[in-house]
Amino acid sequence: MRILVTGGAGFIGGNFIHYMRAAHPAHRIVCLDKLTYAGNLSTLAGALGQENFRFVRGDIADAACVDALFAEEKFDAVVNFAAESHVDRSIAHPHLFLVTNILGTQTLLDAVNRHGVGRFHQISTDEVYGDLPLGRPDLRFTEQSLLRPSSPYAASKASADLLALAYCRTYGTPVTISRSSNNYGRYQHPEKLIPHMIACARAGRPLPVYGDGQNVRDWLSAEDHCRAVDLILQRGRVGEVYNVGGGCEVANIDVVKRILHELGRPESLISFVEDRKGHDRRYAVDFSKLREELGWQPQVEFARGLSETIRWYLENDRWSEGFAGGGPACGRA
Repeated sequence: MRILVTGGAGFIGGNFIHYMRAAHPAHRIVCLDKLTYAGNLSTLAGALGQENFRFVRGDIADAACVDALFAEEKFDAVVNFAAESHVDRSIAHPHLFLVTNILGTQTLLDAVNRHGVGRFHQISTDEVYGDLPLGRPDLRFTEQSLLRPSSPYAASKASADLLALAYCRTYGTPVTISRSSNNYGRYQHPEKLIPHMIACARAGRPLPVYGDGQNVRDWLSAEDHCRAVDLILQRGRVGEVYNVGGGCEVANIDVVKRILHELGRPESLISFVEDRKGHDRRYAVDFSKLREELGWQPQVEFARGLSETIRWYLENDRWSEGFAGGGPACGRA
């Protein structure tokens, strides 16, 4: 197969490229990435310059660039990881999120139709569903749940999902969508919760936690997420949405405390700060559809995965120097 991976110099896209190269060495992987502040070519070390891999710097919203690449490479599948994804930044600059996440997706869908690509897979998020109450652990979002996004970021992703499904119905575009819970692992930008807290704890700086820290997230390893996307590409049904969850709900404050414990730092470093606007309280997805149809379930237990992630950041502290925009601009929990 010839696969286009957009946003492959980012967190989950980078992990997916390494996963696919190991799992399917005969596939040709082309990475299209704009290299915004969140892009890091160091993430692709080991792939750059290798057979069956190509990196192209470009914007998914640039129709001429996208069309030329599709004409040249004749892709069998497209996996769209490219997105503006930080909620705080979407609150400050929503326009950027609408352009990349909605118009960029439309540009790719048009190219898929024009060039007869066999599959378009849209990477989405559980944030499109909004949030759940903390006191109802029995409730989880299914693929049929209403879309109730709380932030400009989540609204832009929900819009892209609906656009992709509309293209599937109107034009017959071979679309699949996956909505995952919170990912963690290597190559994540240092503005995000886990790597930011690791960096603060290592330096002995205060760890800023939003509100009361009781916001609950369902944690999914990037490795497990990559396996799920691979399965959906191979056997997922066109026109379908698949939730991908870690089955591991942990409050933000408890994640922060685990990081401090792993690094031998005191909990007195925790600093509670003013809460994020519209901050969702709890995310949890029902991924039984993915399990029953494709036989997928998470394999990386959170305690082990978090320890491995912390160790990776400790052993690769120079990796973050490869970001075009430098260090974190945000980063509260």
